[in-house]
Amino acid sequence: MGYLNLRACLEDLERHGQLRRVREEVDPYLEVGAIQRRVWQAGGPALLFTRVKGCRFPLAANIFGTLERARFLFRDALETIETLVRLKVAPGECWRQPGRLLSLPAAGWRLRPKMVSRGPILAHRTTIDQLPQLHSWPDDGGAFITLPLVYSEDPRRPGWRHGNLGMYRVQLSGGRYQANREVGLHYQLHRGIGVHHAAALEMKQPLRVNVLVGGPPALTMAAVMPLPEGMPELAFAALLGGRRLRLVQPPGCLPIPAEVDFCLSGIVEPGKTLPEGPFGDHLGYYSLVHDFPVLRVERVWHRSGAVWPFTTVGRPPQEDTTFGRFIHQLTGALIANLLPGVREVHAVDAAGVHPLLLAVGSERYVPYARESQPRELLTQANAILGQGQLSLAKYLLIAAREGERQPDVHDVPAFFAHFLARVDWRRDLHFQTRTTIDTLDYSGDGLNRGSKVVMAAAGPPRRQLAAAVPAALTLPAGFQRPRVCLPGILAVEGPLAAGAAAERGADLQMTAFCAAAVGRQLWPGFPLVVVVDDSEFVARSLDNFLWVTFTRSDPAGDLYGFASFTAAKHWGCGGSLVIDARRKPHHAPPLVADPVVERRVDALGAPGASLHGII
Repeated sequence: MGYLNLRACLEDLERHGQLRRVREEVDPYLEVGAIQRRVWQAGGPALLFTRVKGCRFPLAANIFGTLERARFLFRDALETIETLVRLKVAPGECWRQPGRLLSLPAAGWRLRPKMVSRGPILAHRTTIDQLPQLHSWPDDGGAFITLPLVYSEDPRRPGWRHGNLGMYRVQLSGGRYQANREVGLHYQLHRGIGVHHAAALEMKQPLRVNVLVGGPPALTMAAVMPLPEGMPELAFAALLGGRRLRLVQPPGCLPIPAEVDFCLSGIVEPGKTLPEGPFGDHLGYYSLVHDFPVLRVERVWHRSGAVWPFTTVGRPPQEDTTFGRFIHQLTGALIANLLPGVREVHAVDAAGVHPLLLAVGSERYVPYARESQPRELLTQANAILGQGQLSLAKYLLIAAREGERQPDVHDVPAFFAHFLARVDWRRDLHFQTRTTIDTLDYSGDGLNRGSKVVMAAAGPPRRQLAAAVPAALTLPAGFQRPRVCLPGILAVEGPLAAGAAAERGADLQMTAFCAAAVGRQLWPGFPLVVVVDDSEFVARSLDNFLWVTFTRSDPAGDLYGFASFTAAKHWGCGGSLVIDARRKPHHAPPLVADPVVERRVDALGAPGASLHGII
């Protein structure tokens, strides 16, 4: 049976040697966040901070730090969930193994929450300023809750069956919020709370919201799970947690899971917004200040012995990578059912998740054709871009399964090699301009605004990919230091970008670079050229290449090509595709750690200190 609450989880992790207590006093301003990131990078254990400067609550971090630990946390429920997935994908297989179905009736019973008259969460009241005030990055606009579980219900159909539990950023301090009265509620596109908020605005009434912190880890995982329509997150949390979820409902409030550690309860008033941010986010940059809804907090509860769990986000990959990997392990087999013809999808975490999506599909429209080319792939690409949060993908690279040969979307270098050997830039680029992109992505021309491109590849290889810079390669003035990132991919260092291409049309430096390259027979082995600020850095690792290339470019504004053309409103190029991935003036600033804080963290790894042998 799963954990009743967070305390039981932490005790179990400690018994199994998967938790380390930090005995030294630590500062919630920058230091605890830096410690968590360093321990995660080292593949270290969960952490329990028992002495937090200026705070009476202990903090817990890195609970989901590894995929192995996530599977350990939910070990009692994994077989049941995997059986349910197999029942959807291949029902006949499950009926041939009826023993696997024995756990399903009990699992179905657990889906329904149990209402109780009182619960541990209602033991104590406090105020917002008494909660842990965590600042993760030097230029954050205040303290934030980094693992908030935000619960709302559809005002047209109240009740947990139409509730939404999501993880939406909550700013506790800073900005123009009234102290101990208001917090910022930042939710992005394609989030369930947005549907509830829209309904409340239409009805001209406030939206009641609970912000939960802590509780059994199944609540946290359920909040980030992309569940099918009609499956409430509270029900899934019970399925994943292996026990019925107990809910308590004080007068005038939404239901609260009885075993959470903290609850901020209040209302989002119609029409009220305030500037929220900046905040160091999971793309590796600061999301800037923008107006977002405000939660007027009426009550703050906490249980006895409450523990405040947190994470930090920053340049990927980070701890939140585990969520995506765990979700894929549980539900990846459902992709073919959800999107016919699509065999695999991978949102590349090192590129910031939404900026780069790799997919494998089927090409069956004209099986008798002498040469395969993308046809059905384009239908499948449209289906992917119409599916929930997959619709936020900025670059979608989709390749056809060729006979028995299927590129592995999780082997990124191998996928790029397969794709670039086959793609034809004259026909295989398909843009969506002036559309919505991830709220946190500043590569476009405004908040939530930018473009997308589908790149599709099918058929036999059409080129050999180069793995070394040609000895005779010369570059136009201002461009230098060519470096190979992967076979077929060349990074070139360019001059500083002068401004946003979306504001003034094509960048003259880039068009001159492409014009100068035409006619030189030195590029055929490099179908992809990336112009960057520091080619040594970009070529140093796969993660560097993915992060820079796909977080610092907007397809419609930053794609160029050798021998480019426009025909019947279709853009393509006869030679290499060129991505301008230099930093532009309108981009958000990247995250940079405080060196003084990093030296304090170093000290915790010294002999005799709490993290010796880990960092």
